[in-house]
This record gives sequence, structure tokens and C-alpha cells, in this order.
Amino acid sequence: MLLQLPEYIDVIIPRGGKSLVARISAEAKVPVIKHLDGICHVYLDEDADGDMAIQVAINAKTSRYGTCNTMETLLIHQQRAAEWLPQLQVAYEAKGVELRGCAQAQAILGDKILPATETDWQTEYLAPILSIKVVANVDEAIAHINHYGSHHTDSIITNNYPRAQQFLRQVDSASVMVNASTRFADGFEYGLGAEIGISTDKIHVRGPVGLQGLTSQKWVVLGHGEVRL
Repeated sequence: MLLQLPEYIDVIIPRGGKSLVARISAEAKVPVIKHLDGICHVYLDEDADGDMAIQVAINAKTSRYGTCNTMETLLIHQQRAAEWLPQLQVAYEAKGVELRGCAQAQAILGDKILPATETDWQTEYLAPILSIKVVANVDEAIAHINHYGSHHTDSIITNNYPRAQQFLRQVDSASVMVNASTRFADGFEYGLGAEIGISTDKIHVRGPVGLQGLTSQKWVVLGHGEVRL
């Protein structure tokens, strides 16, 4: 099997479904750069600018549905949920997006949102479907992302600098953003040229992978009989 021939193959970059990538990662003796599912989140913090929060939340979901950097779960602070969720619901409904939410989101939106299940939090829809969860604070948002996310791309919308820095430090994803749509997680947008994919690994390369990410170094030393003491 090609997966077990490191003498002939330097690296494998599997592109396909999650089961395919998982099988190759488990069976390969050749280094694998994984491009897994994109369960991306946007967290609307209590100190976010309202217009910005709504604009980013709409773009992150509806710009394109079938890409790995599309938001699949929206997290919103409990102090702003009653204000922002009705506005977002109208905008999403206009674009044909089905909403699935936690009990608090249902209490605000009523029959305009379906109940979310445990499966929804761990699903990459790649479709006009969005799960919504109301959280108590940034700590709960980070915990949710690190538990259910795929370590792809996650964003916080806030004007609170310490909170933004906490999010950047503690969210374990290849791309972590402040006040920007997850749709910017892209090799071309990052200046890497043609993109092979977006790696959710930590080594050898993480995030959008361009040509530079596929290269390794070979050290060449030219001496004149030097020895090390």
C-alpha cells in the first residue's frame, strides 16, 4: 500500500471526507498533512460593536456555504442575545438559513429557530444551516470552541482588548481572529499564493498551506577540515 512506502513518498495530503482522512492518518507510515472539517465559530462578545457583530456574523455564514472557513456555530453573549438575535434571525431568514439553537436562543426566537442537538455542535453543515448557542462569558465560548471545534478557524468580535487577547491565546485553532469574518482564512488572502488546503495539524505546517509550507530544509556545510572541540 502506498501509505506504507516512506522510501518512495515524502508526504501525503488526503483530500476528501473525514472518514477517509482518519483512515489514512491511522494507517500511514508516511507523514500526513491533514485537512479536516471546518467547524468554525464566531463569538459575539458583550463588548462588541453591534453593527460590526451583525455584519460579520452574516458574512461568515452566508458568503459561501460549501467552504471549510464558513461559520457553522454562532456563539453570543447572554447580555446581548435578546438585542442581536432577532436582527440576525431576520437577516438569516432572508437568505434561507435554517437556525438551530440552545434553550436560551429558543426562548428569544420562539418557533423561528429549531432546537439544537448535541450533534449540531459537532457538525460541519456545508449548507444554509446554522447552530446558535448563548453563552455566559468568553470562558464558556472558548471552552465550547476547544471542545466541539475542528481547530480550523474561530473569531471573536469585541472591543475589549484583554478579552480579545485571551481568545487569541486560549483558542487552539490554526487561524484565530479578532473582529473579522472566518471567511478570511485562506491561503490567497494570507499571501501564500495557490492554496493546497488548510491544515489542522500543528506540525509540519498549520493553517493555509502554500508551496512554502510543503518545503523542508537541507543543510549543506562546506569545510576545510574543521573539527569541533
